[in-house]
Amino acid sequence: MKRFEKPLRIRFGHCDPAGIVYFPQYLVMLNGHLEDWFTDGLGVSYAELLGPRRVGTPTVRLECDFKAISRPGDDVVLSLQVQHLGRSSFTVDFDIRAGDELRMNARKVLVFTSLDTHKPIPAPDDVRQAIETRFLNLP
Repeated sequence: MKRFEKPLRIRFGHCDPAGIVYFPQYLVMLNGHLEDWFTDGLGVSYAELLGPRRVGTPTVRLECDFKAISRPGDDVVLSLQVQHLGRSSFTVDFDIRAGDELRMNARKVLVFTSLDTHKPIPAPDDVRQAIETRFLNLP
């Protein structure tokens, strides 16, 4: 399965007083990477999905492992891979690496929801088609 990758430089603002990435900042990085995946990887504007289309993608399950520290100035690569696409939910695996060194990885289960009712909805057709053809290699 295809991965969506983007580089990121670790900044001072990502770090705690010990000079290493503060773990909640990794979650902020992953959320930004997810937004970029929608917009750049799927070709579906995340801003439009949330705004005019009123579709949310809240996280309903999250597992993280922190493997090695990152410091300001480190260049890392964020990577996302789709593991599962259901009717209204999807599972993605993330990792953050500096070269060959794994810094952290995570698995998130997200659900498509109406931002008006906050209830699950089926994956929008254009999103489903883009995931299936670009990231799951389905016809």
